[in-house]
Amino acid sequence: MPDKKKILIRIGSLRHGGAEKVLVTFLKNLPKDKYEIDVLLNLYSGKYLAEVPSWINILYLNKGEMITTNRLQDLSKKAGRVLFQKILKRFPVLLYKGKLNNKKYDIEFAAIHGMRDEILGSPLKSSKKIVWIHNDLSQVKNYTDEEIRKFFGFDVIMVISEKIEKLFKGLAKNDAEKQKIVRIYNPVDTDEILTKAEKPVINYQFTEKIPTFISVGTVFPQKGFDRLLKVHKKLLDEGCKHKILIVGDGYDFENIKTLKKELGVDETATMLGFTDNPYPYFKNADFYILSSRYEGFPTVLFEAITLKKKIIATEVSGVQEMLNYGELGFITENSEEGLYLGMKKAMTDPESFSEYTENLKNYTMPFTLKNSVEKIISILDTF
Repeated sequence: MPDKKKILIRIGSLRHGGAEKVLVTFLKNLPKDKYEIDVLLNLYSGKYLAEVPSWINILYLNKGEMITTNRLQDLSKKAGRVLFQKILKRFPVLLYKGKLNNKKYDIEFAAIHGMRDEILGSPLKSSKKIVWIHNDLSQVKNYTDEEIRKFFGFDVIMVISEKIEKLFKGLAKNDAEKQKIVRIYNPVDTDEILTKAEKPVINYQFTEKIPTFISVGTVFPQKGFDRLLKVHKKLLDEGCKHKILIVGDGYDFENIKTLKKELGVDETATMLGFTDNPYPYFKNADFYILSSRYEGFPTVLFEAITLKKKIIATEVSGVQEMLNYGELGFITENSEEGLYLGMKKAMTDPESFSEYTENLKNYTMPFTLKNSVEKIISILDTF
């Protein structure tokens, strides 16, 4: 039997982000007899750690929860972690000789764009290098065209939407660079979503005659929860009764919570925090709302589509593809005003959403878990 292919995968942690969830879904569906995989985390932390198959080896630079505050008692620990990680990034030979035990990998894989320099700076010159781009980098701070072009140092650039594919193809200087770009939709386990959605709702009360708009995601400024709450307040002031439910956690959680209080909407807007099963909340809500400022390919919309929800989404990367160019949900302008018009339409003209509901009934997801996993495996197997 041939030797198993040795693969190193790098990601910051396995906390509650979309890229982390997608990576773990992919790992759970890999054949264990073909590969020897080491996942190297900057921080051994996260809800998805428990879901990583036991045959995959998890390594880490630091252990413990992410430190998101600047409290005096946390500063030395936070600074120590940052310094340690910076030293290993600057002198990767120390990492490869020590933590990685001089292992010779066939493939080195950056599971997020933020691991670009760590993988491209690897002392292993013979390994093939892959990056997985989950965001529209043209919308991400500090990512100039020159910065984005550095990704062409990889052998394969996996992108998750048509918009990101166009961005990279537009920056490619020749056919060889264009051929490095491969579009692969995020693997989503629809069976798991449908099964988990049947579980009971905990710590929340849905009200039958008042519509609930749910939004699920990591609480970062990117997700636009601040503008969602401002629109919520404006609509309440106009007499449109409704509720907002935000499911997720992240470094902006306290800021959004404070904004909620300042706006005086604590009674009608709920921040549930992280749950490893958001699907019963999806199922019971009236509308799913995506308020993001930018995305790569918002996998959460697949989950809403799977559960046949009425969807309102800002026009960010991936949304047109996922909502079949407006057949499966209402696509709004990417602004506060756009969100306002979308939510107002949902409440004042609910009948206009029946067409989306009808289209969703007969819709078959073209982006299957099996297809995505098989395509990624085929890339691993070309090396």
